[in-house]
Amino acid sequence: MTSSLPLDPVFQTVLEVPTRTPSPDLPRRLTALFKELALAEPMRPVEDIEDQIWALWGSHEDRLAEETLMAAVEAMGSGSLKAAKPLLDHLVGKHPDWAEAWNKRATLASIEKRDADSLLDIDRTLQLEPRHFGAIAGFGNICLRNGHLNEARAAFQIALAINPHMDDLRDMLENLSPHHLMLH
Repeated sequence: MTSSLPLDPVFQTVLEVPTRTPSPDLPRRLTALFKELALAEPMRPVEDIEDQIWALWGSHEDRLAEETLMAAVEAMGSGSLKAAKPLLDHLVGKHPDWAEAWNKRATLASIEKRDADSLLDIDRTLQLEPRHFGAIAGFGNICLRNGHLNEARAAFQIALAINPHMDDLRDMLENLSPHHLMLH
């Protein structure tokens, strides 16, 4: 299947995730949270750990930037995609080292089926925060949508290595197993 998507360079970034170092600008608390998340049975609910990770990813020293990100997320949630785009474009322009701004813009592009744009923003997200299981899963979903099953499988496996509690990804991975695909 030929594709005009910039899939290969982003796939290379996804494959390199385990060897990449997160941006030094990220909160140090994330390291301990990821170690806790990787446990088969953490001491506290997985949802609490994930919520803390997402909150730290979404936090920024610039309060206005945080508020702008929240406004963009609210706009996306309410279906006002046209309102979210300029907010996210502004954020990545003003704060190019903020991984979550890139991730949210990637999410918006994916929702709008602008997969090439989404892939480029996923790549930037992972350059800054290689542990971003949401961005890796997003890459996998774009691969699925475009018929790149092997890449999707690899991405889901990598995301699950970071966050083994993503049951929906585990189910998708099972459905992508060669044995299962041959039965359909």
